[in-house]
Amino acid sequence: MSWCPTVLTEAIRAFRTWRLNPFKALKRIMPRGLFGRSLIIIVAPVVMLQAIVTYAFFERHYDIVTSRLARGVAADVAFLVSIENAPDLAEERERLRMTAARALQYSITHLPGDRLPPDTKAPSSTLDEALQRYLESQIAQDMRFDTERYPDFAEIRVQIDDGVLRLLVPRKRLEASNVDIFILWMTGSSLVLLAVAIIFLRNQVKPIERLAFAAESFGKGRAVPDFKPYGATEVRSAAQAFLQMRERIERHVQQRTEMLAGVSHDLKTPLTRIKLQLAMMEGSPDTEAIKADIVEMGRMLDEYLDFARGEGGEAAGPSNIAALVSEAAETARGARGASPDRVRILGAKDLALTVKRNALKRCITNLIDNALKHGTHADVTARRNGRMVELIVDDDGPGIPESRREEAFRPFHRLDEGRNLQTGGVGLGLAIARDIARAHGGDVVLEASPLGGLRALVKLPV
Repeated sequence: MSWCPTVLTEAIRAFRTWRLNPFKALKRIMPRGLFGRSLIIIVAPVVMLQAIVTYAFFERHYDIVTSRLARGVAADVAFLVSIENAPDLAEERERLRMTAARALQYSITHLPGDRLPPDTKAPSSTLDEALQRYLESQIAQDMRFDTERYPDFAEIRVQIDDGVLRLLVPRKRLEASNVDIFILWMTGSSLVLLAVAIIFLRNQVKPIERLAFAAESFGKGRAVPDFKPYGATEVRSAAQAFLQMRERIERHVQQRTEMLAGVSHDLKTPLTRIKLQLAMMEGSPDTEAIKADIVEMGRMLDEYLDFARGEGGEAAGPSNIAALVSEAAETARGARGASPDRVRILGAKDLALTVKRNALKRCITNLIDNALKHGTHADVTARRNGRMVELIVDDDGPGIPESRREEAFRPFHRLDEGRNLQTGGVGLGLAIARDIARAHGGDVVLEASPLGGLRALVKLPV
């Protein structure tokens, strides 16, 4: 029987890959949020329980009560029919009918000479089935009944010796009177339970939502100064852990920035002294070379500081992205001494986003400067794409092979072939740009440009 596990495994695999897998369909229609799922967890068992109780009531209690009431009415009708057909009670029939009508609360009418029409109607309800069963078992004569013609009565006609006996039986004598009350109590209790569940779940889910919002805002580089742990013990613990993590990250960033700032300052001091000494020396090819090296070292120190600054201590605030892109393009053109026609700015003019303005400007400036360094023209596009803002820098330079694009983001790394992204630099331009984008919860990716060169795509969440 070694084939059994194999067959079972194949059956499970086929079930999982079946296009109409019910679990996959259920997963697609299930709520995505914690509040909706928690509400279903609470409400679904209650609804199932009430459905089972209701089914049991109508299938058992309702049927039993209806059968007993129908049996009693059938006995009354059989007794009245026996009186009508008794020859020795012919003179007392009218009086007995009136007495029975008062005692039983029936409307009893004698229709002399009438005959019952053929029966063509089949029982359509539990009451009809019960009446037919008990009337046929207790009455030998032909009979007809109608439970739908009158809203408050059931009509029963019985063929007797000298005509038809017509009875109007109150419906309350045939059906349980507490069905509506039972349904009302069931529905009312369900609504009360649902309201209580919504109120309590809302209060329990709200701290989790605030924690998620705080984590998302921190990931986007936005401050959440009013966030405090509250709610259930587990949620408080998670919120406290998040605050401790945020403090450690901020402390690490601050220490890194301060360390690189101190190193930059300490190194710039001797460089300044060397500049002064060179200024007092006579010009020569050697001194000019040394001056160029000092300028290069100063620029390298500035890039080190920019890289270490990363997200820095700047506060995030609403910014006009179009204006920010224009400023970054102007800065990059000025640094390269490029003409205005080398950079085109495209896209939305009224695009706004909460960002660290100076940091994002540095990111875009680095990308535009990189495009101008290796191409003759650069197109800068700002656009909204769903819940993301995209900043695109295209150039017509030599580009980078797809296999080496991710390598270009490595700090202090130079590409040896193709397009040398760090010509005249220390290999931090793209690293700084990605560091800033990720500090805002986004990223920078490199793609092939429609202009024939490289496309740098900055994605920032709204």
